[in-house]
Amino acid sequence: MHIHLSATDAVLERSLCHIVPLFYDNPKVTFSDKEEPEADANIVLNIDEGADSVRIGAELRIRAAEMAAAGLATAPAGAPPVVGAGRERRVVHETAYPAGAPYEERRKLLRQTASRALVDLLQHETGIVQPWGVLTGVRPTKLMHEGLRAGRPREEVRRALREDYLVSEAKISLMERIVDRQLQALPDLYDLRNEVSVYIGIPFCPTKCAYCTFPAYDINGRQGSVNGFLYGLHEEIRVIGKWLRDHGVRVTTIYYGGGTPTSITASEMDALYAEMAASFPDLDTVREITVEAGRPDTITPEKLAVLNRWNIDRISINPQSYIQETLDLIGRHHSVEETIEKFWLSRENGMNNINMDLIIGLPGEGPDEFRHTLAETAKLMPESLTVHTLSFKRASEMTQHRGEAKYKVATREEIGEMMDEAVRWTEARGYAPYYLYRQKNILGNLENVGYSFPGKESLYNILIIEEMQSIVGLGCGATSKWVDPLTGAITRLANPKEPKAYIDTYEKSIEAKLEALEKWNESRLKATAG
Repeated sequence: MHIHLSATDAVLERSLCHIVPLFYDNPKVTFSDKEEPEADANIVLNIDEGADSVRIGAELRIRAAEMAAAGLATAPAGAPPVVGAGRERRVVHETAYPAGAPYEERRKLLRQTASRALVDLLQHETGIVQPWGVLTGVRPTKLMHEGLRAGRPREEVRRALREDYLVSEAKISLMERIVDRQLQALPDLYDLRNEVSVYIGIPFCPTKCAYCTFPAYDINGRQGSVNGFLYGLHEEIRVIGKWLRDHGVRVTTIYYGGGTPTSITASEMDALYAEMAASFPDLDTVREITVEAGRPDTITPEKLAVLNRWNIDRISINPQSYIQETLDLIGRHHSVEETIEKFWLSRENGMNNINMDLIIGLPGEGPDEFRHTLAETAKLMPESLTVHTLSFKRASEMTQHRGEAKYKVATREEIGEMMDEAVRWTEARGYAPYYLYRQKNILGNLENVGYSFPGKESLYNILIIEEMQSIVGLGCGATSKWVDPLTGAITRLANPKEPKAYIDTYEKSIEAKLEALEKWNESRLKATAG
């Protein structure tokens, strides 16, 4: 279905074009300042902006010839009757500008008002209610943190989410639970801008999963030498570690991700952790170190012994599903039995804080299959559990073949049922939600939620999702995220994603990172002095 948006203000294009796909399956969405006669439906936004407020009317016009194909031959409940040339629907939203509001704030409120009008219009048109309202970004809980950090009363923050962003009461309550849990796990969460966390990207996996777009390369492939990559990574660790030590910067958490960091050999892991211990300051004061061991087929007694040697007991073992046919389809070359076997092997070898990832909506899976996966998870009871909702990421194999029978996924209603089942299951077993993030093209416009037992939250996950401190990214595909200690402004610096490119340019990446660290430190010193 081709849906065309028209408005005289181009600033609205990005936010509005992200909203339309929430209501229609894989639509073609275009935007200009005029209507498009060839489109199946036109949505026109009329903007009336004054000195004190903005009023936006949103009108939907569907051609009669296209209504049957779009499943709209019969008007939804409350819709105007179908007329000769098609059907129209209109809503109006208005927002007052605060006295003396600067230009940027007025533009933000204009975008917000237009988004509310569009969501309201399409909710009435399709009958689909969006529990996240106009929010299409990754980190909705940041809005609640920002309000509380600014000293606003909690009910005022809730009201803004409900009225300004159209977020449902259920999602507001979920956000509130998560924010409270984060502040219990990290009572100094709002005061950690003068420290950093560290992400180390190991870009290799045994195989590439069909839904994956992470920088993950077949460790047996030819995309670049493992030895060459590790040489560059060790140098990056030495130089950046020395800078942190020389400038007295504390490290809050360290996270080894990828790819699958346990794809490299036990001796390579041992040498890497030894380099970290020699280079980074006060490693014994780091609050949390996590190693992604997500692929069970990479876990061995030798690698677990290395983790023990370096006092690392928090790992992630990710089954994704306990349906063997699903694992085979998505390219995870391990068996269900191996997941269970490696979980208990890790337990026996001192891993006392294990996370597991599950994915709702994998191809061919519905509520029955997901209930089976939860039942198998109940036999293991990891300390934390992240329940992902499948997202069609642009570059993944699954997205490239979307719509084919091979990758048929559950309906919106089934996805919602599975999410509700996950909420009930975790609640009944003592898990509580502690972080949340969303992705574009996520099934059912839902979310990914991390659950844990009390005291077993991933501190790194909280810090990176809420963007409360700088993350120094080392290795392949690692993005450094600089949170200015004085202003909170965020900038990013990415290392190359491909191993060969990283090997060729890691020295330049180190130089760029040192320059960014110097700028960050200037702001840190000003913030401390102030």
